[in-house]
Amino acid sequence: MKELNGKTALVTGGASGIGKETVILFSEKGANVVIADMDEKNGKCLEKEIKAAGGKAVFIKTDVTKSSDLENMVQMIKKEFGKLDFAFNNAGIESSFSGLSADYPEEMWMKVIDVNLNGVWRSMKAEIPFMLENGGGVVVNNASVLGHVGFKTASPYSASKHAVIGLTQTAAIEYAEKGIRINAVCPGFIETPMLSRMGMEKNEKMKKYITSLHPMNRLGKAKEIAQAVIWLCREESSFMTGSSLVIDGGYLAR
Repeated sequence: MKELNGKTALVTGGASGIGKETVILFSEKGANVVIADMDEKNGKCLEKEIKAAGGKAVFIKTDVTKSSDLENMVQMIKKEFGKLDFAFNNAGIESSFSGLSADYPEEMWMKVIDVNLNGVWRSMKAEIPFMLENGGGVVVNNASVLGHVGFKTASPYSASKHAVIGLTQTAAIEYAEKGIRINAVCPGFIETPMLSRMGMEKNEKMKKYITSLHPMNRLGKAKEIAQAVIWLCREESSFMTGSSLVIDGGYLAR
């Protein structure tokens, strides 16, 4: 049953990983999907796949560190679909440096914060006014279990995700009476290209250690997070706003 027929959903960082699975699931539920990403090759490929399966999709090359890109993105969504019902602000990066907080290069620190935190804020700044024009909508921000706890050698990532939760809570209060619900998802460690870039596929010792941090003794799957995002956009979660939904295999329960 395609309960999201006629709705339009945007996913930043939608060309791979959690974003890609969320785009696919939104489309399977009947929504028009907008794939916003820097990765033009995979973004356009995903657009073609969805169209070939009978869905409606558009890829928009978008850098969330540039307000002009996000403003252009919104204008293209207006032109293509006329409205925006759901936004999953998922674009994010890991650090290429692994070290203690006082050793982090300032340039790397600022880069992670600019994408993971400022990018979410810029996205909301572009999305919310558009949603208000059409009577409301739902925003879901991608945080992390590391938005609740620290993790050695990941200080900018953890700091950015803590801040995303605070931003989500504040914006949820501000727009609760205006028809916009704003929540966050907090995944544990998920099998995605990001983990591969961190060396998980090659370093068995590291993978075994990270897996052991989850009481279920496995890593999460991108589709499991996508399913949570879709639920937060549906009427079943209509009394939820300002929440941080943890999907972590028990990571925070230890």
